[in-house]
Amino acid sequence: MFDFVGKKRYFFVLSAAIILIGIILFAVNGIPWGIDFTGGTVMTVEFDKPVEKSDVEKEFAAIGHDEAVIQDTGDNTFIVRTKELEDSERLDLIDSLKEMGMTETPEFNSVSDPIAKEKASGAAWAVVIAAIGILLYISWAFRKLPKPFRYGTCAIIALVHDVFIALAVFAILGSALDLEINLMFITGLLTVIGYSVNDTIVVFDRIRENLGKVSRQGFETVVNNSLVETLNRSLNTSLTTLIVLVAVYLFVGEAIESFILVLIVGVISGTYSSIFIASQFLVVWETGAARRLLRRGSR
Repeated sequence: MFDFVGKKRYFFVLSAAIILIGIILFAVNGIPWGIDFTGGTVMTVEFDKPVEKSDVEKEFAAIGHDEAVIQDTGDNTFIVRTKELEDSERLDLIDSLKEMGMTETPEFNSVSDPIAKEKASGAAWAVVIAAIGILLYISWAFRKLPKPFRYGTCAIIALVHDVFIALAVFAILGSALDLEINLMFITGLLTVIGYSVNDTIVVFDRIRENLGKVSRQGFETVVNNSLVETLNRSLNTSLTTLIVLVAVYLFVGEAIESFILVLIVGVISGTYSSIFIASQFLVVWETGAARRLLRRGSR
């Protein structure tokens, strides 16, 4: 039987390393906020002949819009996001794109800075409220166990871990894949939160069942046995979900790329955190390992 609990230090280090890399990249490159949170203009451009994404990027750069984020949605159609455009800039842009073979005048949708800030605030509150609701629910669901609040808190730790891992992956892959943090990304994060908590509750529920059995096993052994018993279920569920998500990512196109990618990362991270983060933090808390470590550090 694999000793998951005994290897918890390695799991913590791995997660911390990925998150640290993401923080460093965000500090160096900046956070790739999308138009939903920064304000700007988005348009859909369609051409009557095959056009490469690189050609569209060159055209926008030539008229002074190096910041343009361009997504190829297939069928010679592109979604373009730029800074907020004045009327004169829109007219110049239309003339340039018509020379490339644009079929119809694009519809420009603008998001002003106040609206962008309101959306950012709303997204942050959505995550906070979801976390509080999850904490209260898990604490209530495990109320018959000693110190049920710890189970809810460890689930939230795993949830925060998954959010940071998703952000770190976006930081690592952002430049190569032209990724940005937009409302689709936030929607994906909220979906991931639900998935992660569901997987964590399955593990915690098995721990509760095993604790209720008459046994002389210590808490660490009970947790490790519970992880082994739920491992196949967690991996099978995650694998089947990943197969579908990867297929969607490869064949649907870039229109929902941020949403699907964060789901892929979230499914992997959620499975990992339920086994290697939430349960391990619960062991550290219940066995007093954290207090012992702090005492050693203070000597």
